[in-house]
Amino acid sequence: MKFFETSKQYSFKKSTYITLRWIGIIGQLVSVNFVYLILNFNFDFILSNLIIILGILTNLYLIYVYKKTQLSDRSAFTFLLIDIIQLGSLLYLTGGIANPFVIFLLIPSVFSSSNLSFKTNSLLVILTAVLILFLTFNSKELPAPLSDHFHVSPYYYFSIPVALIIALVFLNYFAMTFGSQSRLRKDALSKMEEVMAKEHELLSLGGQAAAAAHSLGTPLSTIKIITQDLAKQLKNKKEFEKDIELLNSQVERCNEILKRLSLNPVEEDDFIDKDITIREYLSEIILSFKEITKKNFIFNFDQDSNPKKITKSIEIVYGLRNFIGNANKFSKEKIFINLKSDSKTTEIIIEDDGDGYPRDIISKIGEPYLKTTNPQDKSKTGLGLGLFIGKTLLEKNFASLNFRNSKTRGGAEVLIHWKNSDLFNI
Repeated sequence: MKFFETSKQYSFKKSTYITLRWIGIIGQLVSVNFVYLILNFNFDFILSNLIIILGILTNLYLIYVYKKTQLSDRSAFTFLLIDIIQLGSLLYLTGGIANPFVIFLLIPSVFSSSNLSFKTNSLLVILTAVLILFLTFNSKELPAPLSDHFHVSPYYYFSIPVALIIALVFLNYFAMTFGSQSRLRKDALSKMEEVMAKEHELLSLGGQAAAAAHSLGTPLSTIKIITQDLAKQLKNKKEFEKDIELLNSQVERCNEILKRLSLNPVEEDDFIDKDITIREYLSEIILSFKEITKKNFIFNFDQDSNPKKITKSIEIVYGLRNFIGNANKFSKEKIFINLKSDSKTTEIIIEDDGDGYPRDIISKIGEPYLKTTNPQDKSKTGLGLGLFIGKTLLEKNFASLNFRNSKTRGGAEVLIHWKNSDLFNI
């Protein structure tokens, strides 16, 4: 693996960086010239301005020569290193670690920590720490006459680099951590938007669906005839009986859907019908899973549950399907779905008889790209992206969710709760 990662994930906007560098360069020019010309401090004025001119030239290079709009990981490291060396050189000429402007040495690495790769940031932190230590023992004196009056205890003097290095590590650690989490969440949200875009695209096929209905009629009829022939030929073989029945039922279902599409091009699948109750939502979702799995779905609900209908919501459908599909995926034999709904609240509990959530990630469930540290559980878990999408979609529709391991079933449990005032006003 190369030391520098040039993935687009690790980059930042060139124009923003150039603006920040101009602010720094102007600040350096004002400080150096004010101290020398107005306060009459004595230091190497000409060399200090030449060092600042180096910063101006590199910024002009970024503007007129470097044509990309984003600075790659490698390019960003190079220019940030120039910034650190340039500022370090100015500090070397003006008192080193005793110069109060030494705090600005932390800025380049902290600025990059949330945007660049871990290896690049680590190298910048190490180089900055080395420069701080160098300036502690090697530098010119503070500009006269300030140097004539600067006398401190060695304990105080050496505490300055220690404090700076601690702050450097502390700030970079938290910036890198939050930056990494932000990138992961942004990536997961992009995938969620992509999924929802596909769902909306399927619902907007319109006339294309009607044309497809006519085109698919002939091949489905052929499949139906072949299925009937197979049923006759394998009549006495019980191991094929269920498979043929399932195939035949799916052909019939396809024919029914195509008939509706022929009459109404904007007709949608059963579980996305308009104005249905939450119980009907769950019933249709469960039915769609029963047709593709042999596991046992147990659906319990109050007979007098709220009969009020809610407006069609693809997001609620997709969110509930994600959690029920997850329970189906990780269960051993049974999936339990309980619905409780009264005049004030609606609550859905989804449980399975699987192994449950790994203990070390249970408090983080709902975040994308989760990985357990337990090697025994790694093969049984995914990336957590499905849970993240489901949670985000339902929370967007005013639901509150709680994840835990079921005390009665032994597997995972998801509790989804709505206030009816929110649910029925979506």
